[in-house]
Amino acid sequence: MNTSLSSRFFNPVMLWLDVALTTQEMLVSSSEVILLRTERIARAGLLPSASDLAEIQLMGQEKLAAAGEAGAAITSQLNTSGISLMNRAIQQWFSGTSALIGLATSRTSAEVVAHGNELIEVGKRAVANVSHLSSAGARVAQRGLKPIHAKAASNARRLARLAPDAAA
Repeated sequence: MNTSLSSRFFNPVMLWLDVALTTQEMLVSSSEVILLRTERIARAGLLPSASDLAEIQLMGQEKLAAAGEAGAAITSQLNTSGISLMNRAIQQWFSGTSALIGLATSRTSAEVVAHGNELIEVGKRAVANVSHLSSAGARVAQRGLKPIHAKAASNARRLARLAPDAAA
């Protein structure tokens, strides 16, 4: 089975798997950052150096910046997804109503069959739209995690290089 990277991200299961893996990476990186920063604060004691104070200040600034970026990304994706899903829902509603009215007003058996088939097709599209809803939710989660994941991973790499044990 040949699955390209782009088609993988149209499958809601794969989208949610990507969210889960990104979350796992973020949690591992965050735990490393927490460990390294806690050790640094503990080593500094009551008299932290200027670089220790700068790291503590940076810690707060980074959290606020990442939260702001995540909020903006989520809002943007919700806006995009919301408009798309609303358009799909309206189209689905009109298609379903039209097919149902066509079926109800059919005069011949051929019309009943034709409008019945149209109603079945509308039902199939409705099921497909549920998949789009799940995909939209996963994309919102992906966009929100991206800045937080990026900051946690870069901090884990940076702090690991600065750790006293890294030099040994």
